[in-house]
Amino acid sequence: MFTFTALWIPSTIAASVLQVARNALQRGLLPKSGPWAATLVRFLFGLPFAAVFALVAKALTPGASLHFTPLFWWAAVSGAVSQVLATASLLVAMRRAGFAVGTSMQQSALPMAAILGLLVFHDQLSVIAWIGVAITSGALVVLTWPREMGGPQPISGGAFGLLSGLTFGYALNAYRQATVQLDHLHPIFAAVCTVSVTQALQAVALTALLAIWDRPAFRSVFAAWRQSLAAGLCGALASSCWLTALALTPAAPVRALGVIEAPVAALAGRRIFRERLSAWQWLAGALVAAGVVMTALS
Repeated sequence: MFTFTALWIPSTIAASVLQVARNALQRGLLPKSGPWAATLVRFLFGLPFAAVFALVAKALTPGASLHFTPLFWWAAVSGAVSQVLATASLLVAMRRAGFAVGTSMQQSALPMAAILGLLVFHDQLSVIAWIGVAITSGALVVLTWPREMGGPQPISGGAFGLLSGLTFGYALNAYRQATVQLDHLHPIFAAVCTVSVTQALQAVALTALLAIWDRPAFRSVFAAWRQSLAAGLCGALASSCWLTALALTPAAPVRALGVIEAPVAALAGRRIFRERLSAWQWLAGALVAAGVVMTALS
């Protein structure tokens, strides 16, 4: 029987597909706008939609109330900064290593978090989890191995993809904490409101920085307002779906199911950006997904 808690499954699937769409739209802005302006698009143009979603959620949840505790602000602000860095790193990875490869590299968040947990916090993982880490690490090496001179820059792209995975992984956990602090009795309402608050912080900060340091890039975002608006809508929907899933279940199964983003990105890269992956890269991408699932669910 399908229960309310099981809504995390369709929410995660929707978030993965919407995230690929948003990434593709932002990737198209890179040549003229650069990574920071393309990152701004996600937050600035997504903010109106996020605010509307929050108002609708409030209207549909009459007993809900917001609790802006110090822990909420710490989680929200640190998660917001981490997400900005993750988005910019992902866009650079996609430009240097390819759309599909950059997306697959983002999946490194969970295995890398496991390694850091062992070194820093002395966390213990099962044998299956460490096998998943090993499979993922080997597959990432294959994905980023140089194919030809003068082509994409897979190694540097892989490094940015790895940074993206680490920072996205932190942001997801930080946002989950923020959502629980905001209103643990109404998780969907709290998730949507957390998206609205964090996007407001991100939009204000990035707008101020670009308006001062890179005005041409800042103006280019508004020149391509249709594409920017579409990216903002997809981003706001994806963030709301991710946080809804995280509010209903722990992060590990959400990350595991979220690997469906990789094959969707591969298809999008081929159709939109005319990118072709070798048989080895397809195999490596599948192994990355398998390794993440093994690590997440062990």
